[in-house]
Amino acid sequence: MVAASVFIAISTFLAKGVSGHFELEAEGLHPLQITAGRFIFACILWVTVVAVKRISWKPVHWRFHLARAVFGWSTVTLVFWASSLMALADATAISFLTPVVTLVLAIVFLGEKVGIVRWSAVGVMVLGSLVLLRPGTSAFQPAAFLALGAAVTSAVESTLIKRLTALEPRLQILVINNLLGLVIAVTAALLVWRSPTMAQWGLLAGVGLSMSVAQVFFLTSMRDGDASFVVPFMYSTLIFAGLLDFWIFGDAPDAIGFLGAAIIVCGAVFLAWRESHVKQQ
Repeated sequence: MVAASVFIAISTFLAKGVSGHFELEAEGLHPLQITAGRFIFACILWVTVVAVKRISWKPVHWRFHLARAVFGWSTVTLVFWASSLMALADATAISFLTPVVTLVLAIVFLGEKVGIVRWSAVGVMVLGSLVLLRPGTSAFQPAAFLALGAAVTSAVESTLIKRLTALEPRLQILVINNLLGLVIAVTAALLVWRSPTMAQWGLLAGVGLSMSVAQVFFLTSMRDGDASFVVPFMYSTLIFAGLLDFWIFGDAPDAIGFLGAAIIVCGAVFLAWRESHVKQQ
């Protein structure tokens, strides 16, 4: 999961760079086009893998795949967009509110009952988001709503992934998801498309390939480890994203930003621990 976090941070960092933060001899690309590049190169990778391995296909649950592709494309686009407008660590921290949305979805659609302890963890995370967003002050960033949107779509996507991994092989899920995502992403990118330079194509390849590697590490950790144990390690993405952002762009959260991110992570880790405890009982 830590390895997945490294490659997620690299992918987001490259997406921020190609959006206009790297000093290239061309105007930055629109987030919709960056997302399309991510799916183009991911598809090249996975189609090649399938051609080499010649996998045997299991029954495909197209309804779940299509829904997952739509929400997955939305998550990637919103994260890339938010990251192009604000510090990577801030955008990443806000998108980590996914457990809050997942809990609400479980109550609404699965009829789960939530006790005071889990609600307290959610309250801590919401408090952290308010500290980070600072609504009503001059430090408030409207771009944060993009990261909040990513938290919502990511929660829905995570629910669909959990369903799919119980029905189909991991490689089949990756291939179908990326092919469907490619169709959606390219169709949306046609609205803003302009020819990337060779340097930009290289960065887009980095975005797509690093995210693909992250997917492999993420799915493997979810398959081989207890989710409540491995998921908290994903919050190390904050560290890697923050270091890259500061090292190259000089962007870093201020003290209040660090405090808000720390509160969100503490709430999320506590919630993961609580879920593990409840499961054992």
